[in-house]
Amino acid sequence: MNAKDSSQTNLQQLDTTGAKILRGELKSCSRCIYDETIPAIHFDEEGVCNYCRMIEQLEEEYKTGTPEGEQTFFEIVEKIKKAGKNKKYDCVIGVSGGTDSSYMVHKAVEWGLRPLAVHYDNTWNTAIATENIRKVLGKLNIDLYTHVVDNKEADDIFRSFFRANVPDLDCPTDIALAEVLYRAANKYGVKYILEGHSFKTEGVSPLSNSYIDGQYVKTVQKLYGSHKIKTFPNMDFNAFMKWTIFKRIRKIRPLWYIKYSKEEARAMLEKEYGWEYYGGHHLENRMTAIHHSFYNPRKFQVDQRNNSLSAAVRLGIKTRQEALEEYAKYPTIEPELVDYFKKRLNIPEEEFNAIMNGDKKSYKDYKTYKKRFEKLRPLFYILAQSSLVPKSFYIKYCSKSEI
Repeated sequence: MNAKDSSQTNLQQLDTTGAKILRGELKSCSRCIYDETIPAIHFDEEGVCNYCRMIEQLEEEYKTGTPEGEQTFFEIVEKIKKAGKNKKYDCVIGVSGGTDSSYMVHKAVEWGLRPLAVHYDNTWNTAIATENIRKVLGKLNIDLYTHVVDNKEADDIFRSFFRANVPDLDCPTDIALAEVLYRAANKYGVKYILEGHSFKTEGVSPLSNSYIDGQYVKTVQKLYGSHKIKTFPNMDFNAFMKWTIFKRIRKIRPLWYIKYSKEEARAMLEKEYGWEYYGGHHLENRMTAIHHSFYNPRKFQVDQRNNSLSAAVRLGIKTRQEALEEYAKYPTIEPELVDYFKKRLNIPEEEFNAIMNGDKKSYKDYKTYKKRFEKLRPLFYILAQSSLVPKSFYIKYCSKSEI
C-alpha cells in the first residue's frame, strides 16, 4: 500500500468532524471550515457561512489593520493616557503567559502606556506559562497583580462542571479572570482594560460551544459541589452592572483595530524576551488543555480548533485543504494529563468513564442570566458601542439566535 492509499485509509477510519467534511459527509463553508453542525449556521448563495460574513462586518466596522483603524485606536490610547494622568497605572492587562497577552503588554509599553499586569491563577498553570509571564514583565519592569484561588475550591468547581455534563469545563476561569480584572482596575482607579483578543486570528466561538456567567457557576456549584464559593472571584449580575455602568470601566481590544500576526508576535517575543511557545492555542494552562484538547472533542464532538483554523484559512496562512487535514486529526494532548486530571480532582475511573460516555447537557439545563441578557439587549448594545462591554459579548450573549 502506498503512502496516499495509507493516508486515505486512515482518513476513512477517523470519526472526527474534519474527517467527515473531507469525506463529503457534512456540508461546510466554502471559505472556512465551519460545517452544518455549528450552532445557528447558515450558508449564502456563494456557500459562505454567516460567521465568515460576521468577520467581514467586524473588519468593516473596526477598519481592522487599516490606517483608519489604527488612527481610531491611537485616539483611544490618548484617552487612556488622559484618564490615567497622575495615577500609577493607566490601564490593566490580563496575562496568561500566552502569545496574545504577552504581546499586548509589550505593545502597551511601546505605545507609552503604564499597564498593570493582572493574573488569575486557577492553580493549573504550566511551568512554561509562569516563566513567560516572569520573563516579559521582568524585562519591562511591569508590576503584577495576582489573585490565587484556593486550589481545593477551584478544583471542586471544575469537578462540579465535569459532573454537570456541560461543555463549559474551564469556562469558570473566564468569569473569574474578568472579575479579577475589574477588581484590580477599581482598586487602582483605572478606567481601561486592554484585552488581547483578535477576531481575525481566533474567530468568534458559536454560543452553544461556550457559555459562562456568574449565575451558571453558582447553580452548578450548588448542585454538584462540596465547597462553598469563598475565594473564587465569581461575578454576579449586580457586580457586572457595577463595573460597566456605575464604575464605567471600559474594555478595549486593540487587535480589533490594528494589524496583527500571531506568528510574527510569537517570533518577536522569543527574540526579545526568551519567551517559549507552549505547543498550541489554549495549551498554556493544564485545565484549558484538558478542556479543548480532550474533554470537548471526545465527549461533545466539539473541537474549537476550527475557530483558529478557519481564521488561518481566511487570512491565507493555511489552505482550506491543509486546515481540514489538521482538523481531521484528534487534538494533541500529553498522555499523562488525563490521568493527572482524574487524580487531582479525585474522580474514580468508573465515574470518569460514565461521565465521558453519559449525558450531554448545556447551559440551557441550568439557571443562568441568558434570558436577562436577551431582554436587556438594547442596553448592552449601547454599552458595547461605548466599549463598556466587548462587542463579542453583545453578539453572542444577547442574541436569541445564539450566534
